[in-house]
Amino acid sequence: MTVEVVGYADRFSVAPGEPIEFRISCSGGGEFRAEVVRLRNGDTNPAGPGFLEEVVPTPATGDYPARTQVIRPGAAVVVADGGGALALEGAGEVRGYAQPTLPGAGEQALLSRWDEASRRGWWVGLVDGGRLALRLGDGETVHQTVSDEPLHAWVWYAITASWADGTARVRAEPTLTSTNSIWSPAVGLAAATSGEGTGSATAADAPAVLGAAWDSRIDGPVGYYNGKLDSPAVSGPGGVIAAWDFGADITSEGVTTDRCTDTGPHGLHGRCHNSPYRGMTGHNWTGREENYRHAPDQYGALHFHADALEDAGWETDVTLVVPDGLPSGVYALRVRYADTTDHIPFWVLPPRGTATARVLLLFPTHSYLAYANDHIVPEVPVAQSILGHTSVLAAPDLHLLAHPEYGLSTYDHHADGSGVAHTSRLRPVPNMRPGYRSATGSLWQLPADLHIVDWLTGTGVEFDVATDEDLEAEGADLLGRYNVVLTGSHPEYYSARMLDAWEAYLGGGGRAMYLGGNGFYWVTAQHPDKPHLLEVRKGEAGCRAWQARPGELHMAFTGERGGIWRNRGRAPQKLFGVGFTTEGMDHSVPYSTLSDFADPRVSWLISGLEGATEIGAHGLVGGGAAGHECDRYDLALGTPAHTLLLATSAGRHSDNYPLVAEDIYFPFDGMGGTDSFQVRADVVYFTTAGGGGVFSTGSIAWSGSLAHNGYDNDISRLTGNVLRRFADPEPLEPL
Repeated sequence: MTVEVVGYADRFSVAPGEPIEFRISCSGGGEFRAEVVRLRNGDTNPAGPGFLEEVVPTPATGDYPARTQVIRPGAAVVVADGGGALALEGAGEVRGYAQPTLPGAGEQALLSRWDEASRRGWWVGLVDGGRLALRLGDGETVHQTVSDEPLHAWVWYAITASWADGTARVRAEPTLTSTNSIWSPAVGLAAATSGEGTGSATAADAPAVLGAAWDSRIDGPVGYYNGKLDSPAVSGPGGVIAAWDFGADITSEGVTTDRCTDTGPHGLHGRCHNSPYRGMTGHNWTGREENYRHAPDQYGALHFHADALEDAGWETDVTLVVPDGLPSGVYALRVRYADTTDHIPFWVLPPRGTATARVLLLFPTHSYLAYANDHIVPEVPVAQSILGHTSVLAAPDLHLLAHPEYGLSTYDHHADGSGVAHTSRLRPVPNMRPGYRSATGSLWQLPADLHIVDWLTGTGVEFDVATDEDLEAEGADLLGRYNVVLTGSHPEYYSARMLDAWEAYLGGGGRAMYLGGNGFYWVTAQHPDKPHLLEVRKGEAGCRAWQARPGELHMAFTGERGGIWRNRGRAPQKLFGVGFTTEGMDHSVPYSTLSDFADPRVSWLISGLEGATEIGAHGLVGGGAAGHECDRYDLALGTPAHTLLLATSAGRHSDNYPLVAEDIYFPFDGMGGTDSFQVRADVVYFTTAGGGGVFSTGSIAWSGSLAHNGYDNDISRLTGNVLRRFADPEPLEPL
């Protein structure tokens, strides 16, 4: 057996005096060792400072009993039925609309009040390659009635299952329209199918479940459904018992509740389990309205997946109350079990509502979650073409392959081929670890952002830290405590509230140092009541791993349209001067300085670099400061007219750096780095209202160049010049 240890925390950030809980799973018994470490650098590249961490004595240090904790993915709706209204021992009928999306994937329950352990109750679902089935059990005998033909994938059916007087029947009738299914009704490929049998049921000691069945042995759902369910209802001899209307929970703010409303006489409302998708097109969607808030009666479907995961549900093994006086910074609970180690990262804030430095480093944790547990290397056939070299498969990637129950990233697809729109931090995320090397062979996300931590620490800059989740919670008040705010290397996933906070901060005299690329790109929604859960609906533009299905681009958590911010009138250029223009992972390059680099109004900015014609010909991320993902200055997209264009990498990239999809209206030759002037990274500076300013580097690789030659290099000097001036409260001279 492989020896393993892995865990996660109940929160990302925590202030002194507050608790943080860690949930740990080991592959066997015995004990594991836990201690807190402060993280400085996660790059093991021998050309850099090396992996740097410092043990911090805390009351959490110690040995703890090891145990194995289990994750059971799968989305469903659980309906408590303590009164037994849905037991239906003598007779019953189940109706509704179903669109299976993976009908051949084993037994899948559509609607049930069944206990898999005792084999009692009734069960309606798919068996035998997708045939509609009614299962009736009394604890000894299970009678199963099955339709003649299997149901087709992505086709809506009206389904009926009934039993009375020992006779059981099932029927599935296609309800295709011009817009609701994968096929046109004119094709004639889908036909009705039915079946008849015998049987009766004995009441199960279990809740009713939509999209799964219950198993009392694990006290949870099993037999998950892949597909959509619309308007399910249950009747007995006396009439309707329950009728669930998923569209009834749609509000002007979205679908933010886990409640699934029952309009029947008993009020048997359900609760979502593992966050099935809401605001989804139903059986009667006409295609005329694409915003579910405007036509809730056409968006009465939930989309269930057997591989969905919102919360691993593990129990707590280690609790740390953060000691008063512990400096703000990036930490991890280092867990050792036998010869294996896991680092569970967390961020210590300054005391609530305060700042202990002039500088804030804002970690893009929304982006970390978007990539959490991605399977890009093993499951994306074009990955090596995108990277421009052989993909690197790291140990955490192999661990993920061995543990699909850890859930997926927003760069993955569910088993039925639909894109993953939800991601959560309440689960193990092996690729969000300080030493992780991505498919690029370089650092990505958290490990790359530790380059900035290392540089700040190595150059003696005092700083506080915060996360995207903190920015969601506090808005501009958080940023306003600091003279200057630094981004991470890849703040790609952003919500409207976060952008609003930046706009207010910069307009009020704040200063931003955007030290990355491909930032402020995808419209992202954090669940208003469950901050661990994010939603992204990708489509119509942007470099994307999947496309939202027709009518499903609006997000459930906020009701707003998904996609890229540029298509919502908020191109990154408007706030940060640059925006996404290319990506390529073969190698990074230097920048060429431009005439604005010598502008006498910013002599302080280039102090020590006078006369330089090139900067950044070094780095731990691809060998240069400009690379991986890059942003450009573009007046047509909102770069402020007074912006200084200091340096550019134009003409230096290979053709593995293509122009982004949203800029390509017609495909033709000349879109690569050797031909297109738009394929570049730009360094810009401009001032904002109230004495504020923005400095943007336009490159993910920038932070990997900071530590070169013991922090004594052109990228470090330029970044340091800006940071010192931005940290000074004296207003910046307007350009």
